[in-house]
Amino acid sequence: MRIDKYLWSVRYFKTRSLATEACKKGRVKIKGQAVKPSREVYPADQLMVRKEQINYELTVLDVPQSRVGAKLVDLYRKDTTPTEAFAQNELLRHAKEHYRKKGEGRPTKKNRRDIDGYLEKDGD
Repeated sequence: MRIDKYLWSVRYFKTRSLATEACKKGRVKIKGQAVKPSREVYPADQLMVRKEQINYELTVLDVPQSRVGAKLVDLYRKDTTPTEAFAQNELLRHAKEHYRKKGEGRPTKKNRRDIDGYLEKDGD
């Protein structure tokens, strides 16, 4: 099975065209090598998929005939992604929430309360 079709089948991408685009941009690797969307996938292949700033690492266990339900995905792949990758993404998400771009104007009441709450925590 083609790598783009496999990634779509095991629900890493919502559409097959998104999976193809990720392959073309070099975000999908097999054993450290960037692959084209037409590359065949075989059981025991080690994949690395970069999606939403997380490097997912997975091992192909079997190749499905077509797209599978979410409950059956674990029959076809083994996810070996380290938990630190998710923790780092969570930290990045929290940092972006409180970041204000220069020139956005005066803070709203909610922004002001958040800033004051943050400053009070620091001062204790």
